[in-house]
Amino acid sequence: MRTTHLLPWLASAAQVLGQSDKKWDRFNVRPFNIDLGDRVPRMIDLVKNTRLPTHESPAAKDSVNITSSTGISLSTLKQLQTQWSTNFDWEKEQAAMNRLNHFTAKIEGQTVHFIHEKTDDPNSIPLLLLHGWPGSFLEMVPLMNELNKKVKKTGGQPNFNFNIVIPSLPGYGFSSPPPASWTIEDSARLMNTLMHEVLGYKRYAVHGTDLGAGIAYSAYDQFNQTVRAAHLVFLPFLGLTWEQLKDQNIVLSAGEEFAEQRLLDWQSSGNAYFLEHVTKPNTIGLSLYDNPMGQLSWIAEKYISWSDPRQGTGPSVLTHHEILRQVSLYYLTQSFISSVYMYNQNPNGFSPVYTKARTDAPLLYTTFKYNVGFWPKKVVEKVGNLVSYTFQDFGGHFPALDNPPAVAAEIQKLGKYWKD
Repeated sequence: MRTTHLLPWLASAAQVLGQSDKKWDRFNVRPFNIDLGDRVPRMIDLVKNTRLPTHESPAAKDSVNITSSTGISLSTLKQLQTQWSTNFDWEKEQAAMNRLNHFTAKIEGQTVHFIHEKTDDPNSIPLLLLHGWPGSFLEMVPLMNELNKKVKKTGGQPNFNFNIVIPSLPGYGFSSPPPASWTIEDSARLMNTLMHEVLGYKRYAVHGTDLGAGIAYSAYDQFNQTVRAAHLVFLPFLGLTWEQLKDQNIVLSAGEEFAEQRLLDWQSSGNAYFLEHVTKPNTIGLSLYDNPMGQLSWIAEKYISWSDPRQGTGPSVLTHHEILRQVSLYYLTQSFISSVYMYNQNPNGFSPVYTKARTDAPLLYTTFKYNVGFWPKKVVEKVGNLVSYTFQDFGGHFPALDNPPAVAAEIQKLGKYWKD
């Protein structure tokens, strides 16, 4: 294709980004179109031809449940296999993804993929949405759609608009794998460069979950001139034990007691994946590299067991179909191995020492009952300028999928504290 034919296309994309040609050239920003169709036949063939046991292992417990205490159940995995091989249309999913404004940029020598959806409102709040593992940019799309709804608030309260940026974290999706010894702090710097220098936002707000919450908190701490508000649903600090809560005179509600026990259960029997990712990422990464059913088993168990058991009902969009979309993206982008390396590069992701962020920017925090991490209000107050703390009964570790309306409502509160 001749360069002259590219000029109208590039100019249109620059208008979407709202950036000058000089800045555009500096970071080699380009529109991006997802095109993974040539890899799909192999994926589906492997799914169809993967042999699973005919019967659950006698050692497996509670195998009639969606997930058992020993991992994903055989029946659930077979259901997902059948749906994937007979009732999943990647081309349809890809077309839906491509209706969004995708771009790539070169930052610190790395390719960073991101979605940038702007509104016509000149007072829109720039908002960075950060996913975690085993998520992707897809995890934040339902939340973005919820935030983009033009719904009047009751009680005369305004409905704030947002210019939304959803990146693929380094090593995830269409972003390139980071170099060795890449840290959460490095990712925070990369994201700040994307928002501040590439997209030109003087100030912005950030929302994060899981590893994305660690990156969001690091940016909130490091870049207090540009990150001027944060909403989190997870923290990069160790949760407290019952004894520690008692020692600190922290009294919990019934719902919070449930959330605390979820945390302790995860710590005692749900974090085997964490140890594998931290210590032997290459082993699990190579084992599952060209094994879509293996990736499905490893990832689906997390989506199912870490989420609200009412998933797929009410406000939840976390269906089996959504899980298949996420796993398909991991397999087709060949990013599973680089995604798990983030754990190995950050083995001390949960700090035992609660330190206050070096900022006066407002921090909003939402606890979801079925999350696998829990931090009560008195604890969150120790790490930032907490202005809002909410407990949500519906939702788990993937709230942007579990309960996007609730997350959107909490993020809307940012407008009350936003100062441009």
